[in-house]
Amino acid sequence: MPLDFKSLDKGLIVSCQPVKGGAMDRAEMVVGFALAALDGGAAALRIESAEYVAAVRAATNRPIIGLVKRDLSDSPVRITPWIEDVDALANAGADIIAYDATQRQRPVPTRTLIERIKAHGRVAMADCSILADAEQALSEGADIVGSTLAGYTGPVEPTEPDLTLVAAMRRLTPHVVAEGNIRTPAQAQQALLAGASMVVVGSAITRPEFVTAWFRSALDDTLAEQEA
Repeated sequence: MPLDFKSLDKGLIVSCQPVKGGAMDRAEMVVGFALAALDGGAAALRIESAEYVAAVRAATNRPIIGLVKRDLSDSPVRITPWIEDVDALANAGADIIAYDATQRQRPVPTRTLIERIKAHGRVAMADCSILADAEQALSEGADIVGSTLAGYTGPVEPTEPDLTLVAAMRRLTPHVVAEGNIRTPAQAQQALLAGASMVVVGSAITRPEFVTAWFRSALDDTLAEQEA
């Protein structure tokens, strides 16, 4: 059955991607996070790896954005770089398949990835870093564009969501996902106001290691100020 975009409109998508090698990096933990997120009101889930997509699919029929992350020696592209990744995600039950839509050296052209996603009858989501990525992705047939990689193609990782990019992408298409560094309900609200049709929250919900570190860092900053 084709994905109903209306069911995702103004929806919260929870990214259940545990820290690699961390305490939560097990299928049962990912499924637990996913079901808890749905209980809390998530409209869809973003899941990494065909293995975890299959595990979550067995537990729910709610929409899943699937992706595969790889660290390649010959390309900086990490998100669903190979045709085989598209095939595996589709077979595992992903409704939407996300891919790196940046204009960098890559093993497979973006147009080829989109064509393979469509051949499986799945929705193609372009994870973008700049507006030009979104423009190219839409021209090639992508269904959804996201701000997922905004700031992540440079030497310093960002700490704030790029809502300017979200607003610019909304002028291209109504199907815009705000993703990346959305850590508070207020930032999620701002993303909607910027024009996002969907908002992804990940680390703030499903990576307790990160959230704990944020709190610990805040306490350390206060202690340092008191001692100064």
